[in-house]
Amino acid sequence: MRLGFLTHVQGRGDDLTQVYRNAQELFVVADELGFDVGWVAQHHVPPGGGGLSSPWTFLAHAAARTSRIRLGTAITVLPLEDPVRLAEDISVVDTLSGGRVEVGVGSGASETEYAAFGRDVARKRELTTEGLALLRSALAGEEVRTPGFTIQPPAADFTDRIWQGVFSAPGAEFAAKEGSNLLLNRAAYGYDEATDVVQRPWADAYLDAWREPRTPRIGLSRLVFPAKDRRTALAQIGEDVHQAALRFGERGTFPPGVGVAEALRRFHAFYGHPEEIVAEFERERVLPVATDLITQFNPAIPDHDSAVRALETIATEIAPALGWRPASRALEGVGK
Repeated sequence: MRLGFLTHVQGRGDDLTQVYRNAQELFVVADELGFDVGWVAQHHVPPGGGGLSSPWTFLAHAAARTSRIRLGTAITVLPLEDPVRLAEDISVVDTLSGGRVEVGVGSGASETEYAAFGRDVARKRELTTEGLALLRSALAGEEVRTPGFTIQPPAADFTDRIWQGVFSAPGAEFAAKEGSNLLLNRAAYGYDEATDVVQRPWADAYLDAWREPRTPRIGLSRLVFPAKDRRTALAQIGEDVHQAALRFGERGTFPPGVGVAEALRRFHAFYGHPEEIVAEFERERVLPVATDLITQFNPAIPDHDSAVRALETIATEIAPALGWRPASRALEGVGK
């Protein structure tokens, strides 16, 4: 199992410079702790869940500040991008980072974002399929759109580094048939059952449909926030998770007016003492078939020091208890 963390690049107040610096610092800390992959989510409208509109610019900066951690998007909203131009950005960051890029794509869901970019949200699945085919061709060094044109710099092999975020069993089957790795979100929207109960059949459908000779990868994203006990963790994340659930209720994604406990359940949150979190993960239905555990704090926005401590606890106590070991860098001196 590989260990990752995902940030939506959020913060409190109006000092966005500090928000972005703090998010960059999390990549540095995660690199030192031995995390395998650092992921960012793209959102053009802040209420959509985050504040990062240009993930590849962000990851280029992160590449310069880190040495071994892989750098990925979960996800880039593909229908709102020019796939050829996106392929160029990906190849530049991959070249700068020494081949450390992972590319996660999806269709997004914000009608406002689609309108702002002049795209028809009703065609999001079609646009995603078309865009992914062109993106793959460009990254493979094929001529795209006109004879004689290939992207610069030439991309390395991305055959096993493209991921698709899905929200259904048919979507998972499609990702497998495309030869993409699978990204599963922290919550299954529109269902009353627990997220892992809903998503395990999607993962199984993906594995059943896989036909490539290489081993498929399944990235499992989960809200994980360790603290000395559940009360302390709840004080840090409870209100943020509740408010996010209420916003989701207004959009019809969650039932309206849910309480804090139900909000935490619907976001499938793992929080509290590390031993409690490990015990909960041992009952997690999707984890046994996942190759990548992607931890995140979103929709909670803990203060920066608490976020750093949480990453340290995940890397030193929780993930090792689940069978993970840091790939290379020793942990001595981290956090000093």
